[in-house]
Amino acid sequence: MMKLDICQSEVGTGLPSYSWDWWTENEANQFPQELEPSTWVKLSEVPSSFSFEEALLLCQCSPDSWLAWIPDHGEAVLHRSQFS
Repeated sequence: MMKLDICQSEVGTGLPSYSWDWWTENEANQFPQELEPSTWVKLSEVPSSFSFEEALLLCQCSPDSWLAWIPDHGEAVLHRSQFS
């Protein structure tokens, strides 16, 4: 006879909280005016409650917009005002 170990499920107990304390006031003042691909930026608003608060810039689409990858969301075109 096979015995199954049943553990209490964590489903419905809420999502884990992640801390992104790498962004300090000093670094905010040194944010480059000219952005480059492969730069992580902090989003002013997240696209969904399941996505991360940061985005990886992939390529510049126009002087004011970038194609970016947002973990747990996917690709998005972001205007410069949507991230810091």
